[in-house]
Amino acid sequence: MGDVGGLLADVLDAAGEDDWQPPDTGSLTGDLAALNHEIQASLTAHPPIVTALIAASFRSEKAERAQQRLWEDRYARCEIIVSRAIRRGELRPHIDARRLLVSATAPVYHQLLLLRTAPDPRLPEHAARTAALAASAGAFTEPPPDGDT
Repeated sequence: MGDVGGLLADVLDAAGEDDWQPPDTGSLTGDLAALNHEIQASLTAHPPIVTALIAASFRSEKAERAQQRLWEDRYARCEIIVSRAIRRGELRPHIDARRLLVSATAPVYHQLLLLRTAPDPRLPEHAARTAALAASAGAFTEPPPDGDT
């Protein structure tokens, strides 16, 4: 029989075995806002299962590693949001998708988990719009790979 950390790791690993895909609204800002709404809903649900899992995972090395795997999986799945925006012409190529996604979602996590403020119904759209504007201005642009012009 495993310890509590092992149990938490199993729960977190199972969460990564779902078929969740990021929203596709037809625009970068819309996709990021929809993603932020999902995050806000999960962090404010009752009972606060997601918040409890996040907090508890910091008390166990096994659970912490499982949570890291889950975050890596979620961000990797969300990179399609940036790929679609590039295909639609909303963004130039060579965008660092991870940096853009973290920038778009961080305000929601920060307000709800760190500052413990009440959910702001405007925050998901505001954070999404801010990140999308920054991305369109080149804030997350990477230099092209060697040999590309």
